[in-house]
Amino acid sequence: MVLTEETAFDPQEVAELYGSVGWQGYTRDVDSLCRGLANSHLVITARGEAGALLGLARTVSDDESICYVQDLLVNPKFHRQGIGRALLERLKERYAHCRFFLLSTGHESTPEGRRNHAFYRQLGFLSYEEKKMAGFGLPRTRPARGQADT
Repeated sequence: MVLTEETAFDPQEVAELYGSVGWQGYTRDVDSLCRGLANSHLVITARGEAGALLGLARTVSDDESICYVQDLLVNPKFHRQGIGRALLERLKERYAHCRFFLLSTGHESTPEGRRNHAFYRQLGFLSYEEKKMAGFGLPRTRPARGQADT
């Protein structure tokens, strides 16, 4: 496996990776997804020896006080091979100087959430509550860019 910083993205390859984990919200508009990746602070990919995209991690950051891990995903065919761990460890090293290193995942009551919580805890992460913090978000239904809210 090779970890590489990348700035250009093949729409088909990206759609296949995001689709493999069921993230349809991203794959509905692959061009938008690729623009989002290109606009991220950092994207690190994990590729097999033949160059196949196995996983990806991307951040949103000011590179001083905060780093938010926007996406961390590995094609399920390659789970439990250390790929997600390697991607996240690389990010932890890269952003070690930042005061906040944050990410969000599904609630612990969901099948994906249970697995993800265990994974992040193994890497030293604590929940926001354990850190005496709270996270908030707006509802998902919002007008598309450039369209008025009616």
